[in-house]
Amino acid sequence: MPQFFINRPVFAWVIALFIVLFGVIAIPQLPIARYPSVAPPSVTLYATYPGATPKTLNDSVVSLVERELSGVKNLLYFESSVDTSGTAQITATFKPGTDPELAQVDVQNRIKAVEPRLPQVVRQSGLQVESAASGFLLMIGMTSPDGQFDEVLLGDYLARNIVPELRRIEGVGRVQLFGAEQALRIWVDPNKLTAFGLTMTDLSQAIEAQNAQIAPGRVGDEPALPGQRLTVPLTVEGQLETPEQFAAVVLRATADGSRVTIGDVARVELGAQSYGFSNRENGVSATSAAIQLSPGANAVRTAQAVRDRLAELASSMPAGMNYSVPFDTAPFVKVSIEKVIYTLLEAMVLVFLVMFLFLQNMRYTLIPAIVAPIALLGTFAVMLLAGFSINSLTMFGMVLAIGIIVDDAIVVVENVERLMATRGLSPREATLQAMKEITGAVIGITLVLTAVFIPMAFASGSVGVIYQQFTLSMAVSILFSAFLALTLTPALCATLLRPVSADHQQKRGFFGAFNRGFERLTERYTGRVTRLVGRSGRMMVVFVLLCGVLVIAGQQLPSSFLPEEDQGYFMTSIQLPTGATSERTLDVVKRFEAHVASRPALDANLVVQGFSFSGSGTNAAMAFTMLKDWKQRNGATAAEEAALAQAAMAENVEGTVMSLMPPAIDELGTSSGFTLFLQDRGNRGEAELLKAQAQLLELAGQSKIVSDVYPDGLPPGESIRLNINRPKAEAMGLSFTAVSSTLSAAMGSLYVNDFPNAGRMQQVILQADAPARMQLDDLLDLRVRNANGGMVPLREVVTPVWSESPQQMMRFQGFPAVRISGGAAAGVSSGAAMAEMERLVTELPQGYAVAWTGQSLQERQSAAQAPMLMALSALVVFLVLAALYESWSIPLSVMLVVPLGLLGAVAAVMLRGLPNDVFFKVGMITIIGLSAKNAILIVEFARQLHAEGRSLVDAAVTAARLRLRPILMTSLAFTLGVVPLMLASGASAETQHAIGTGVFGGMLSGTLLAVFFVPSFFVLVMGLQERFQGWRARRAPGLPPLGEEK
Repeated sequence: MPQFFINRPVFAWVIALFIVLFGVIAIPQLPIARYPSVAPPSVTLYATYPGATPKTLNDSVVSLVERELSGVKNLLYFESSVDTSGTAQITATFKPGTDPELAQVDVQNRIKAVEPRLPQVVRQSGLQVESAASGFLLMIGMTSPDGQFDEVLLGDYLARNIVPELRRIEGVGRVQLFGAEQALRIWVDPNKLTAFGLTMTDLSQAIEAQNAQIAPGRVGDEPALPGQRLTVPLTVEGQLETPEQFAAVVLRATADGSRVTIGDVARVELGAQSYGFSNRENGVSATSAAIQLSPGANAVRTAQAVRDRLAELASSMPAGMNYSVPFDTAPFVKVSIEKVIYTLLEAMVLVFLVMFLFLQNMRYTLIPAIVAPIALLGTFAVMLLAGFSINSLTMFGMVLAIGIIVDDAIVVVENVERLMATRGLSPREATLQAMKEITGAVIGITLVLTAVFIPMAFASGSVGVIYQQFTLSMAVSILFSAFLALTLTPALCATLLRPVSADHQQKRGFFGAFNRGFERLTERYTGRVTRLVGRSGRMMVVFVLLCGVLVIAGQQLPSSFLPEEDQGYFMTSIQLPTGATSERTLDVVKRFEAHVASRPALDANLVVQGFSFSGSGTNAAMAFTMLKDWKQRNGATAAEEAALAQAAMAENVEGTVMSLMPPAIDELGTSSGFTLFLQDRGNRGEAELLKAQAQLLELAGQSKIVSDVYPDGLPPGESIRLNINRPKAEAMGLSFTAVSSTLSAAMGSLYVNDFPNAGRMQQVILQADAPARMQLDDLLDLRVRNANGGMVPLREVVTPVWSESPQQMMRFQGFPAVRISGGAAAGVSSGAAMAEMERLVTELPQGYAVAWTGQSLQERQSAAQAPMLMALSALVVFLVLAALYESWSIPLSVMLVVPLGLLGAVAAVMLRGLPNDVFFKVGMITIIGLSAKNAILIVEFARQLHAEGRSLVDAAVTAARLRLRPILMTSLAFTLGVVPLMLASGASAETQHAIGTGVFGGMLSGTLLAVFFVPSFFVLVMGLQERFQGWRARRAPGLPPLGEEK
């Protein structure tokens, strides 16, 4: 093949240009993401039951739905949460690779079967089934700077005009509105009701009767009488449309013309459908909506589409209304990818500098410089075909591949140059001769480097997706580089290079000094290797000791999933004691806002009251705080700002304030650290479960391995249990239905029906007015009509009892559970923290189990798979080499070098205090391939020399001397290629350090130790093989020698 292209250089260029063309077409079409879609798909079901207790919701909604859900196909786990806001959330998480849309349809079909058994109020509100990521992509704020619109009007405008538009955008999974659209609120005065002898039921019946849809038909409609020449449709004002019309609804009328209307006993207005949330943007009242990605959607594209659509909608907004995007996680994605591209360019420049230093000729350096970008562009084309995105992982794969891509070209150019100098051949003849010598080595190196990544593609779960991204981008770019090394590089060598004389290395100036220095180094190195090869036994003892150090160090290395990054924002969860009103929560929020305003590095701050990822309620709030751009921060980081915010709020604030960093992958949870469920598998009851949780938190507080362990939910709180004396109520002529409906309507709220308001159907809601709901006595003074028409106060049949009850109830896999979150202590890895939590759970009473979810679950799988993947990679390389060289001994002498590379990788990571995370594991596997590659260069040459009749020692020493220059050049090129990763700062620096450090250390030790150890391995292994063959030959003279090289 090389000969064909040496004779047809234009053909080689045409193929290369086609690769370039496909790559250039592919790049704009490739989506940009920070990480590929790694989270297992999940489907969430939302149900609302206004005024219901967590226990009622759990029994009447969640348990029924969960029973149906447990039979859904490909289900990984499901969890549910209900709280005092009357909302239930059930999330089913599916195995990776499940189609989210099919999963959603499957869940909806299951819900249909159970829907008739759910309470009527829940069915009336509707069950929402949505498939979206748990974290927020961005949040939209709506404000009225001149105060013309209040929060209710802003919320209504957002719900009517903005939210439906955003839901239609591709990639948007869910739009969560932290506000409410308008509703017709009827605020009843119970005292006036009593005075007129009316009840809440009378009101709701009157509204249902008067606010009804009517289909009156037509006058003169078919079948008509003969001679009828006209038909006219009839219209009747059936549904009421304004508060005034509702206020005029007659509740009672007498023969003398007197009447009682709703307006006589209640205040009627257009209010909000729900008062559960309130928002503040940079200290000003606002309304907001959060956008969650649909599974597998592209964050950057979706965020841009949302911003574009908002800009279009802005022109039709009323004067005095503004929109903003105070919270957006997408810019970080763009910035981090840009950083990786800069790193890629820096790596290329460093690699070419190294080549220029060794080759000392622009033409020689130009050939690899032409080939490398073509190989990368080819990789982009394949990525598009494979459905991958431009993300941190594929780009890091390319940064690592840069050093490898130029290797093949360097090996060819270096060999051509040597032949021209030593044999005086013309460039074309030298290229033909060189390709005959090294085609085998190029193919061998390529197969080894590609083979090393193949086992990674078989990893399962989220980790498998991460590995596959690296595997594809690296393996494809290496294959392209090998293809180009056999096609374009020889064609370029034959046409671009000029003949050189034997003394062309005798240069003056810097290059002359470098060459002389390098020759002295080679002489010293040859002398040292000659001595070491003769002491193979001692070398093996040192090798075994180094392997021992590697094993011990590897076990000491803390484990982690992905590095925690500064993503340009942090979140703050504010939780007051149970029972705290919005007013008390607002006081704490204002203090937090004052702290944010005092910090110069912080930009926008959006607070949603009534919401937190733990659960909703008046005592909860969640703040989303964005930092300014990296250039404007003066060195401040999100982690430092989060710690400062938490410290500032630690003094004399009621409740707890936790500032949280976002997770490494948004789809795998809502904050960094670990998340676990403590399950009550022994069915011991809610009280015992809370005791176990308190005991676990106490144990965690004493541990030095974990820190900031907290219950990720709402704590139990005071409640008033109303005991209804049913026999007494029946004796007094009160039905239980009348008592319960009066309570529900007055203290909760009663959704009666809908009315048309400006072209949209909205709810009619009945509730006691605020002054009649503030005290317990107000409730006991409510009156119910008995069978004789008399009005009986509730205190006659209801006894209030103060008690403590849960404000939130959770279940995991159908068992009652509590969610606990936390992080590792300073200097401790997340893997060790998780192991510690599991140990602490064993100290609890029998019947409690721990279940990991989200990122923690993926980390467990990643840790379990890693050792097997490493072993598999090494085995695959060994087998590929055995097949290539038709020998078992040569691959053994090559593979012995692998621990030397891994030792440097572990040492470098330990020195920098980094953990053993997914990126480090990828680095380790890369090191296996690269260490083997260096050894192949020496062993392959030594094998040829030995076959020509030289002694083992002579062959090994000569091969080491001749191959030192290309080995140092390619290794230095690769090592310098990852230096920008090691020294990165700014966006995504943590990830770059994680991947660069291990590879840098591994290449240093792998190269420096390999050049001394490989000749000894070769001599020892081949020597043993020859002795073994001699022994076999003496025992059975007729048998062919084992593993004989052909």
